[in-house]
Amino acid sequence: MKNFLSKIYKALHLSKGMQIFVMRFFQDKFLIGVTGIIFNKNREILLFKHTYRSHAWALPGGYLKSGEHPREALEREIKEESGLVVSVDEPLKTRTDRESARLDMCYKGVLIGGDFAPTHEVSEYGFFAQDKLPLLRKNQVFLIDEALRQLNSPEL
Repeated sequence: MKNFLSKIYKALHLSKGMQIFVMRFFQDKFLIGVTGIIFNKNREILLFKHTYRSHAWALPGGYLKSGEHPREALEREIKEESGLVVSVDEPLKTRTDRESARLDMCYKGVLIGGDFAPTHEVSEYGFFAQDKLPLLRKNQVFLIDEALRQLNSPEL
């Protein structure tokens, strides 16, 4: 049946826009999230105290908007949620969550500047050394450890 539908789909010669519309209508949808390991000049990690999470402190992040590059999305989310300006530079890891149909892309970056201003999502921010991190989710600790390992490794 699937092969038959594929042949019909190809025979219709739909425009690219119509192909995308049909695919989105019949395909599962994924949320694409971005997470950042953002360092300051002392190699401390940026964390936000979120107002809506069970673990109050967490890495900064958010979701992509249509047509947005993941690096741009992370820079935008951090600016919107805190007023801080960062440069997102290198990809670190991509993870999937089958239960929530989510793809999460993690990047490393650095603080450029800006002035922190609390928002409805973030009440506080802080830069933390690895040995002074507050309670975080296990998957976020893993990402921080990996980013620091890469930062300290001469061959990477």
